[in-house]
Amino acid sequence: MYAYDELDRTLINERVSEFRDQVKRRLSGELTEDEFKILRLQNGVYLQLHAYMFRVAIPYGTLSSKQLRRLAHVARRYDRGYGHFTTRQNIQFNWIKLAELPDALAELADVGIHAMQTSGNNMRNVTSDQWAGVAPGEVEDPRIWSEILRQHTTLHPEFSFLPRKFKIAITASEHDRAAIKIHDIGLRLHKNADGETGFEVLVGGGLGRTPFIAKTIKPFVHGRDILSYVEAILRVYNQYGRRDNIYKARIKILVHELGIEKFAREVEEEWKLMGDVGLTLDHSAIEEVRSRFSYPAYEKLPHMPDELKQAAADPLFERWRKNSVAPHKVQGYSIVTLSLKPVGGPPGDATADQMDAVADLADKYSFGEIRVGHEQNLALPHVAKRDLPQLWRALDRLGLATPNVNLVTDIIACPGLDYCSLANARSIPIAQELTRRFANHDTADMIGRLHINISGCINACGHHHVGHIGILGVEKNGEEFYQITIGGRADENAQMGVLIGPAVPYAEVADVIEDIVEAYLALRDRPEELFVDTVKRLGVEPFKERVYATR
Repeated sequence: MYAYDELDRTLINERVSEFRDQVKRRLSGELTEDEFKILRLQNGVYLQLHAYMFRVAIPYGTLSSKQLRRLAHVARRYDRGYGHFTTRQNIQFNWIKLAELPDALAELADVGIHAMQTSGNNMRNVTSDQWAGVAPGEVEDPRIWSEILRQHTTLHPEFSFLPRKFKIAITASEHDRAAIKIHDIGLRLHKNADGETGFEVLVGGGLGRTPFIAKTIKPFVHGRDILSYVEAILRVYNQYGRRDNIYKARIKILVHELGIEKFAREVEEEWKLMGDVGLTLDHSAIEEVRSRFSYPAYEKLPHMPDELKQAAADPLFERWRKNSVAPHKVQGYSIVTLSLKPVGGPPGDATADQMDAVADLADKYSFGEIRVGHEQNLALPHVAKRDLPQLWRALDRLGLATPNVNLVTDIIACPGLDYCSLANARSIPIAQELTRRFANHDTADMIGRLHINISGCINACGHHHVGHIGILGVEKNGEEFYQITIGGRADENAQMGVLIGPAVPYAEVADVIEDIVEAYLALRDRPEELFVDTVKRLGVEPFKERVYATR
């Protein structure tokens, strides 16, 4: 966990005070909605279909139990008793009252939580691997670098009004759990041939109306130079990015139009022109940030404790353990994913009572620490293996032990037309119906790893482009229709899904997905062949034939 210092606390509290005054002026009529819009957006406040939506940052997906309890309190006191965890490691409250927003922000600020730059044309929340710091084989904890970037880019005067929003993701593991290739800048921490730590820098990823996979512009930037190099990228984007057309304003369009080679040359020239502008990170600066991260005092524990051996006789426990428990870099410990995808539930939602209970379980079993992943699930990163049976029983009582992580019902979905003013179609009811169709755990296990992503509009907040199966809501003559893509993925082999054919009406979506899954089970080469690998081997035609043969 990162411990805020006095400067952090002062900044957050001053921001609350500023926003309180801005809200007061809006409510009095001194500010029009148009004048207030840019101010509220930079504090994470959207005007949605039914109410204001309040988006709160969870930097690099790390929460303390104290912070999670405060989020639960905000959900209970200022909203309708729940929050929605998003694909960018944030949490959203969908029913908050404008007059009460400053009080909610102040209560969050007391525990080091803020909403700065969770919207607007600026640097958004810097995201990372939800297993950062505990994943076996990672180069080092990428949250250190995420925090360095967070500090540098928060309220940066040059980058507070970019052509469009800007998102950075960082990973330090061979397997990319941070989806860095669909971000404006993706950073992969690794070591060069001399054993020095640095970053592969990727630029120009993003989804939405015009999706692109990020491309590498520099295979290795030394850690001490990462701030200056990122700033060079931002300066080039700030200078050449399109401000005349919102649909062409993202850096992905600039990279595409210039070409990756020319864009890389522009960045390199800008970087050289910058010279020594005080952005080189010396060892002491990096270590100062590193020192503010606290790590658990792990015990020396056996690899296979007696408690785990005894619990293995329970098939329900074993199903959950095999699905939701991952190896930890320290012997005797595990990483536990908490599924926020119960059968019939809205993906990513957690009630205030559940958040309070998870905070208690984190204190008891995970050194008071919780993680948020872009898949819209939570994780306890430091669980002793001996405690897994007790933890499972507690999670089961809370409805948080569904053994469906990375399976067909572990669906990523945006709020869609139930909440969002930009949406064309509903997302949540589609997800709920699919979880009912595939509720049988034996069936889900037989299907294997399969990611379904749902977006209610082309803005792609549900990352439908990179779902193994992607579902995009569109509007046709006032009715909800859905386009289906297959073969996408967001990991180190990221690629966009391919459209299988014409959009289908709302009532047919679940049937179409069942047809696709049945086709996969018939077509796969062997039980171990994943859905995306079958699609890669055969293409979309066999699936298209199955779906549209009777439609």
